[in-house]
Amino acid sequence: MDEKSQIQALDRTQPGLPIKKGRCGTMTHDYKRNGTTTLFAALETLQGKVIGQCYQRHRHQEFLKFLRTLDQEFPGKIPLHLIMDNYGTHKHANVRAWLKRHPRFVLHFVPTSSSWLNLVERWFGELDDKAIRRGVFRSVEDLKASIAAFLKAWNEDPNPGSSAESVGESSYGACSRKRRNFRQVDSNERRFSSES
Repeated sequence: MDEKSQIQALDRTQPGLPIKKGRCGTMTHDYKRNGTTTLFAALETLQGKVIGQCYQRHRHQEFLKFLRTLDQEFPGKIPLHLIMDNYGTHKHANVRAWLKRHPRFVLHFVPTSSSWLNLVERWFGELDDKAIRRGVFRSVEDLKASIAAFLKAWNEDPNPGSSAESVGESSYGACSRKRRNFRQVDSNERRFSSES
């Protein structure tokens, strides 16, 4: 669970040209900014579905509204484990009071600068690449409609595990490289210390 704040509704002054043989796709550098929205989203890892809502602001009040949405979306007494960053709205007194009254919500905070561990961040990348980055939005409502259309299309054919596998593979690869480098440095240090 995370939020993507300050998503800009940009209206380009000229339409971009598509990619074609011998030429890169183009996009103008100048634009008109038509406002922003904040997307709160939760990735249900078992099925790969995403629950998301756009809000005008990014405060604890909106976070509480989203928690209530999750409570309705997943009825019953099954514990809901939310993995999130250490943003201040997540720890506001009103949020803590609400969580105390709803003990099935179990929060797990990722360490600082480790938001890439949160799988919904990978989904935000997909959203950005496929629905926002090259878009032209003449209003915040256009932007919200594009996000809603992407959410709907994603949830009609969710891909559980694709994000988890890519995060796992990249994490495993990074750890393997670091382990290899550490062993190499360690063996070099031992060799130099025995020669002295």
